[in-house]
Amino acid sequence: MSISEKLNRVVARHDELRDLLSTQTDMDSQELQRISKEFAELIDVVRVVEEFRELENEVQGLVELIADPETDAEMKAMAEEEFSELKERFPEKEREIQLLLLPKDEADEKNAILEVRAGTGGDEAALFAAELFRMYQRYAEQHGWKFEPIDINATGIGGYKDASANITGKGVFAKLKFESGVHRVQRVPETESQGRVHTSAATVAVLPEAEEVDVHIDQKDLRVDTYRAQGAGGQHVNKTDSAIRITHLPTSIVVQCQDGKSQHKNRAQAMKMLRAKLYETEREEKDAARAADRKNQVGSGDRSERIRTYNFPQGRITDHRINLTLYKLDKAMEGDLDDVIEALLTEDQAARLAEIT
Repeated sequence: MSISEKLNRVVARHDELRDLLSTQTDMDSQELQRISKEFAELIDVVRVVEEFRELENEVQGLVELIADPETDAEMKAMAEEEFSELKERFPEKEREIQLLLLPKDEADEKNAILEVRAGTGGDEAALFAAELFRMYQRYAEQHGWKFEPIDINATGIGGYKDASANITGKGVFAKLKFESGVHRVQRVPETESQGRVHTSAATVAVLPEAEEVDVHIDQKDLRVDTYRAQGAGGQHVNKTDSAIRITHLPTSIVVQCQDGKSQHKNRAQAMKMLRAKLYETEREEKDAARAADRKNQVGSGDRSERIRTYNFPQGRITDHRINLTLYKLDKAMEGDLDDVIEALLTEDQAARLAEIT
């Protein structure tokens, strides 16, 4: 199908939805929400299509003016100059349309659950996991997102065995979805007397937050345990059994939350994590089939894949999936990740465009 045919279909669908929304008064709320969402997604596409067609009309008018034997030399020269300028805008506008026409990831606009776990490297891995967790917290703050810790399993020296958080805001998952994988750190630990560089690792998982309509959970499939929340060094966060651990029996997925003092709030957060994990499992099953046919993609999406190295002696951060190296490690650890994340998004767009062109 040519791009012109695709554009005609998009405009026709936009007009069809607009008419439906203006004439159908007996539509149920769920159908109204679905149609309204699809219509909203097409508005930007149609706007760019209209701009593209205006550009085409202007160019066609200039072509006719230049070809007209009655056009005087001065007017013809001006028309040729304007024609050249407008023609240069075509590739940029075509690419903008192609990007807008790319299939949307339904999870892109969702909030996200962040999980960071210490990997190989003992205490040094736990310290690095804590630093990564704070790095994402700062990144979230810089983008005006809300960052709520769900569960933190701290070590006595300031590290985290594992930690999770709920990140809420516009387009959170779209920005963070390529952060899942193994993050490796190379540096001299404070406890290293010989000054030798050690390599440790932490695993990051970013899951789209799922609504109740996305995932059905049968209460009889759950085992819920309560226990007393623990702080770093064995100190009690509070003196009641407010911490919650939920096991989903069919899948053996276990989630827990102890950050809040309220058992009710901790249970709600744990259920949110469980929905996210079950939703991600469904997405992974669907993606596995698509990925088998996909030659170009940003990494495999496998959380066991080593995706990035943070080299402290050289002040270097390297993303291995796109062969990107930046010497701004200190800024990255302060949450300045835009250069890395935007490069990943651009690479993903280029790979998906290559599949449809």
